[in-house]
Amino acid sequence: MGVSLKIALAGEGGQGVQSVAEIISEAAYTAGYQALYIPNFGVEQRGGVSLAFVQISREQIGAPKFMLADVVVALSHRAVDRSRQYVGPETLLIYDESLRDEVRSLYGTEQKQLAIPALVVAQQEMHPRVFNVIILGVLMQVADLLERSHVERALERRLGHKFAQDPSLRELNYRALERGYQMGKGGVAV
Repeated sequence: MGVSLKIALAGEGGQGVQSVAEIISEAAYTAGYQALYIPNFGVEQRGGVSLAFVQISREQIGAPKFMLADVVVALSHRAVDRSRQYVGPETLLIYDESLRDEVRSLYGTEQKQLAIPALVVAQQEMHPRVFNVIILGVLMQVADLLERSHVERALERRLGHKFAQDPSLRELNYRALERGYQMGKGGVAV
């Protein structure tokens, strides 16, 4: 995706949207990029959609927000609709395959899309709590901007205290990250 990337992530409060954005931003900064993360929590404590905006660039980032994203990640039904304003003709829309009908009704098949089975994989193969780490892996594979080692270091800094309390969480999160990278290798699917 080049040396500049604008990402909008949207999901329900508690789906880990903000954690993914923080990990990506930290990984980018560690890799020598300019990185900017802006959370938009709305009222997710009362059931609202949580948004996160991430910009990564080799150049100085001029404005904190953007009109159109290079990549939009939508993790729930309401997030598909809420993030719609950031989707342009060249935007890649990544979403869980459980949202396929809704995405198709809003966008048709003209939009660049990648539907992934992250929710099913998290629930059936791992644990629902690593759903967001699967998404992180997919996003980092598709974006192809950051080395995996930078992403792993940022994951350690963000979740290392939990890993220290329960070492099995480290293995689970790294398996989820790997599974996401594998899903992302499929490229853009419509």
